[in-house]
Amino acid sequence: MMSLQQSIKVLIAIAVLALTACGQAEQGEVKDSAAELAAFKQAIRAKYDMKEAAFAANDPEPILNRFYSDQVISTGPDGSTHEGRAGLRPVYEEVIGSEVKVESYNTFVNGDAGWDWVNFHVTPPAESGEQPFTFKMLFLWEKIDGEWWSHGEMYVVGKFGDGDHG
Repeated sequence: MMSLQQSIKVLIAIAVLALTACGQAEQGEVKDSAAELAAFKQAIRAKYDMKEAAFAANDPEPILNRFYSDQVISTGPDGSTHEGRAGLRPVYEEVIGSEVKVESYNTFVNGDAGWDWVNFHVTPPAESGEQPFTFKMLFLWEKIDGEWWSHGEMYVVGKFGDGDHG
């Protein structure tokens, strides 16, 4: 199992690689990149729809086995880190009863790597007495054998809005 420091280094390496690839794009690739971005958005939207449906069905299995790669790393606002599907399982078994909606905010893709900043809206079950809230999340994606998989996320409580994008 990786340490928190190793996990952060992996996330930084993915971001650096993606930024480097972005800087190497040529002007003639603009049309291709628009099509690539549209296809990526469509593919990850299908993954988000599946995740939302799994929450609604109170079933963590599709999320754990069809959304996340087996190398997933998730880091929360308190610095806690969950690694691998087995590490995420207890988290999802605890929160699966909530209603969620995923709203993409800022999306990037280049080849087989991409990321998506999202508003992750959570409405806890009424009997919990908790109020709805939103996470600002960053999902890291890789296309493996033609399918997009989330390698993880980082999240904090908050919401992206009109004043944030710039």
